[in-house]
Amino acid sequence: MARLVKMPNFQSSESFNMPDNRTNAIPEECVEDDVMEQILAGISGTPMGQVLQRIAALPEVNQDHVLDVRQRLSEGTYDLNDRLDLALDRVLEDLTTG
Repeated sequence: MARLVKMPNFQSSESFNMPDNRTNAIPEECVEDDVMEQILAGISGTPMGQVLQRIAALPEVNQDHVLDVRQRLSEGTYDLNDRLDLALDRVLEDLTTG
């Protein structure tokens, strides 16, 4: 929600600070967040919007875990068959319930 700030009187050639000593610029990340929220709100009912919502809900990638699995695969100490079966079961369950 936007916060209203009373603007001081100033000449166009002068710079000024807001009462809490911040500059008058809106942080770029706030503007980007607002734009993204508007875009997502506009497409949320479309098939593409639904796909984007599911992608956004995916968990973050644990890079350390990925590197550990890669190392164990190269050493031959990772039981790939059991892991593939489990992954396939999860994908099929997600497809049938999602």
